[in-house]
Amino acid sequence: MTTMAAPGIHATHGTETDVRRHELADFLRSRRERITPEQVGLPRGRRRRTPGLRREEVAQLSAVGVTWYTWLEQARHIQVSPQVLDALARALLLDATERSHLFSLAGAVDPAPGGPCPTVTPALRKMVDQLEPLPACIQNSRYDILAYNRTYGRLLCDLDALPREDRNCIWLCFTDEDWAAAVSELPDVKQMMAAKFRASMAEHLAEPAWKALLQRLRSASPEFREIWERHEVAGTAGRVKHIRNSRVGMLRLEHTNLWLGPASGPRLVTYVPMDEESRAGLERLRDLALREESEARGAGGTAAGLVTADGGPGRRARSGQEGTALAAV
Repeated sequence: MTTMAAPGIHATHGTETDVRRHELADFLRSRRERITPEQVGLPRGRRRRTPGLRREEVAQLSAVGVTWYTWLEQARHIQVSPQVLDALARALLLDATERSHLFSLAGAVDPAPGGPCPTVTPALRKMVDQLEPLPACIQNSRYDILAYNRTYGRLLCDLDALPREDRNCIWLCFTDEDWAAAVSELPDVKQMMAAKFRASMAEHLAEPAWKALLQRLRSASPEFREIWERHEVAGTAGRVKHIRNSRVGMLRLEHTNLWLGPASGPRLVTYVPMDEESRAGLERLRDLALREESEARGAGGTAAGLVTADGGPGRRARSGQEGTALAAV
């Protein structure tokens, strides 16, 4: 019996890998041809005959070799890392759906912490925002911060000022001076965070995004490397935390997780004040955030709102970010 291939699928290439490779090549070519040089800050020139960008221009924007990118568009059998796919997605100005399609065709896991996350629904965003002055955020099992409200954004450091790839609790705990200064009992917290991360990673050992974060931590922090080699594991139970906020002083807060799916998946994290002094401190922190938003709007900044992982409204201009808050932390 004769079978017909679906439209756009190469029926002559036998294996699924062959089909994916050719689909990836066609998809990259189509995205390249739709972008004008002006959209990416390149001069058009007088003798341009290629529709959209040239291959060498995409290679230049993505920081990859021209020959290598040409082979990719020719569907040759070459390996493509998640990091290169991320660079190509940025160079080709892919939207959330296109980016997801790119990684699917390449058979790779998107490593960007700030990647769009269907977990953060409009209803969840609104709930997190309305929990103020209680600090609240949504994290994934890798401790990426997917969304957060005003108070959480200023609880341990200024999250708005950080690039999206740095909005990860473990990364900040081991590398960010402001975050570390705000955490009481820092050595114990670091050991606990590393142990939680190791326990969570057991189900994701082969996933590129997890391996990339682990490698980044090991490269950046000798202390993390030393703790990691102990092979300690811990669960994600809530606990009372003492936070030295640089603006409002000491806060005694109870950390609570509300799971949004399986226990290994995303969760809503809240911090409830343990005394009236801490409650008053959180209210002052919220008021400071509101005042900063008002000043930012007066200076031409963005309107107030919840910071989210998928480009939801921001509270103020955020230094060149693409609008995502973290590859699923």
